Amino acid sequence: MHLDKLRDFVSQSSYIVFFGGAGVSTESGIPDFRSTDGLYNEEWEYPPEVMISSSFFSSQPKDFYDFYRAKLLHLDAEPNNAHRALAVLEKTGKLRAVITQNIDGLHQKAGSKAVIELHGSVWRNFCQDCNSHYEVNTIANAPDVPICNCGGIIKPDIVLYEDFLDEENMIAAMDHIAQADMLIIGGTSLGVYPAAGLLHAYRGERLVLINKTETHMDDVANLIIRDNIGDALSCFI
Repeated sequence: MHLDKLRDFVSQSSYIVFFGGAGVSTESGIPDFRSTDGLYNEEWEYPPEVMISSSFFSSQPKDFYDFYRAKLLHLDAEPNNAHRALAVLEKTGKLRAVITQNIDGLHQKAGSKAVIELHGSVWRNFCQDCNSHYEVNTIANAPDVPICNCGGIIKPDIVLYEDFLDEENMIAAMDHIAQADMLIIGGTSLGVYPAAGLLHAYRGERLVLINKTETHMDDVANLIIRDNIGDALSCFI
């Protein structure tokens, strides 16, 4: 019944936007932060939110990269049915944008083109001194802190704790959400701001929440699906 309504919503819509979080990639074997088996519940010398902060990167780059390579690089991960379904919907012309909080690049790997990465991507890296760009393998294969040819430290192009989100990405995301006649939110607890605050720009009447747990937007949703997001969206593949 819920999937029938989801299909009906899609058939009635011409400007669909998807907003997703870590739960979109857990079915690809990438752990999220807040679940019972997520990174927040693992034992490290420092809390994960400290180890992936801008100040920690600056003060303790070796410890940062030890954690980063161990827990945030999943270069062999493959797209799951959620990623594939969204790529299919984009090809039909109905899905206009994927707005993701993930940094894994799996939406692009599945074939999506209109992707706004609010928190950056592990696949892009740059020297802090000369701005030279580096492939992710430079980071993955470095024995220690990756160093540029100029001597500067190479940094992943991701938004760390204490960093600001890219203003152009925020504006583009808000613009898409404001124009959408259907908004699908999936795999996110909606607890990460300012990204989650973008959703208040939506004014349509086809708001779909696909999440295993409750969110603060459940009471305004037009359809709630408590299921794996890959299972829910696989009907579009």
